[in-house]
Amino acid sequence: MAKQQRASDASVKELRAFGLAYPGTTIKSPWPGHKDLAVNDKTFAYLTIEGEPFSISCRLPTSSHIALMLPFAKPTAYGLGKSGWVTAVFPDELPPIDLLKQWIDESYRAQAPKKLVAQLEPGPRPLSRHMPDIRTQLALGLVVQEPASKAAAKKSATKTSATKTSATKKPATKRK
Repeated sequence: MAKQQRASDASVKELRAFGLAYPGTTIKSPWPGHKDLAVNDKTFAYLTIEGEPFSISCRLPTSSHIALMLPFAKPTAYGLGKSGWVTAVFPDELPPIDLLKQWIDESYRAQAPKKLVAQLEPGPRPLSRHMPDIRTQLALGLVVQEPASKAAAKKSATKTSATKTSATKKPATKRK
C-alpha cells in the first residue's frame, strides 16, 4: 500500500506542476486537505494533498458529459456538477495522468481570463487515448453539434423551408 501511495503522491505532484505552468496560476488552499490550482483567484482544479487518497475536480464545459461516462468520474458535489465540474477519485489505483492533464487544460481555459488564454497555443490540447477528440466524438455520435444560437437555428430552418418552397412552387405564367 505504501508503494501505491507514493505513486499517487507523485501523480498529484506531477499534475500540480503541470497546472502551475499555465500563465497566472497560483496554489490556493481554501480548506485543509487541498492545494488547488487557481487563476485570478478562481479555482480551476481541486487537488488533494500528498498522503491522501487521490482525487481531482475540474470544470469541463465541453467534455463533462463524456467524462462522466468513465467509471471513476462523477459530478462534483455542492452543486458544482450542474456547472460542468467533474470529480475523479482513485483510492486504489493510479490515475490516467494524460487524461487528467487534458482536464486541467480544459478547466484552465474555461476559468482563466481571455488575455491569459490568448498566451496559450490556439485551441485545446488534443485529447488522449482515454477520450477521443471532438471530431471523433462527433463521428461516433457521442456529441451532437448544436447551432450556436436559436437565431442561427431559426435562420437555418428558414433557409431550408424557403428552398423547399421554391423547389415545389409552380413557375408563374403570364396571362394575356
